[in-house]
Amino acid sequence: MSARAFTPELSAQVCAEIDRWVGKFPAGRQRSAVLAALHAVQHENGGYLTPELMNAVADYLEMPPIQVYEIATFYSMFETKPVGRHSISVCTNISCMLRGADDIVAHIENRLGIRTGESTPDGRFYLKQEEECLAACCGAPMMMVDHRYYENLTPAAVDEVLDGLD
Repeated sequence: MSARAFTPELSAQVCAEIDRWVGKFPAGRQRSAVLAALHAVQHENGGYLTPELMNAVADYLEMPPIQVYEIATFYSMFETKPVGRHSISVCTNISCMLRGADDIVAHIENRLGIRTGESTPDGRFYLKQEEECLAACCGAPMMMVDHRYYENLTPAAVDEVLDGLD
């Protein structure tokens, strides 16, 4: 894939990251790298994907744009609109729910003055819509902030995490 022409929508760094992932799959299976490609593009674009960036990923991986759109809108790890700089996901699946996840969500909403699916007016925080499962049931209730797990949460522990972010 590295022989592909540079595209102005994708930086050289993103193209190198995509090429690294493409290299992990058999020849002709470059679309297997689409999740990693979208993650790299989203990270570089301040936390969200635009139609132009998704089209560029589709071109780069030689796949139909609709397939990229389907992936970007299906997985909760991708955002298709601008969001706050720190992404907060609270697991609300059964283990976390039984151990107080609803109270944790309510605490975060009250503290930040937003509801799930919203960003703070200053663009600092984004509280994602319901997160079905983050695979840390033994540490329930838990949340993920910027891809880092925090388990056995209390409102005070949540405040400590949020206070520690820039």
